[in-house]
Amino acid sequence: MESFALLIAATLNAGTVLAIAGLGLLINERAGIVNLGAEGMMLVAAIAGFATAVHTGNDWLAFGAGAVAGALMAATFGGLVIWLNTNQYATGLALSLFGVGFSAFAGIQYTQQKLGERPHFEIAGLAGWST
Repeated sequence: MESFALLIAATLNAGTVLAIAGLGLLINERAGIVNLGAEGMMLVAAIAGFATAVHTGNDWLAFGAGAVAGALMAATFGGLVIWLNTNQYATGLALSLFGVGFSAFAGIQYTQQKLGERPHFEIAGLAGWST
C-alpha cells in the first residue's frame, strides 16, 4: 500500500508541471497560435532556476529567474510569430531545439551540483504523513 501512495505522490509531483504547461498551451491554441517550443522554454527556465539556486541558495530568487527566463523565451516566440509573421511551426521547433541545446550546454557544469539544505515547513494536519 505504501508503494501505491508513493506512486500517486510521484505522479502528482511530475504531472503538475506538465499540467501547467498544458494549460498555457491550451490558451495559445484558443488564441490561434500553435506553440511547439514549450519544451525548450521549460528547459531554459529550469536551467536558469537551478543555476540561480546553486549560486545564491535563495529559492525565491531561483523561482524568479526561471520565470523571467521562460517569459523571455515566450516573448521571443510571440515577437517572432505575431509581429514578424514567421511560421509558427518552424519557429516553435527552432525555439524547442534551441532550448534543448542551450540547457544541455549551460547545464553541463551543474551535472554533479547539489543544492544545500532546504527549509522544512510543517503544515498542521499533514506533518505526520511524511516518511
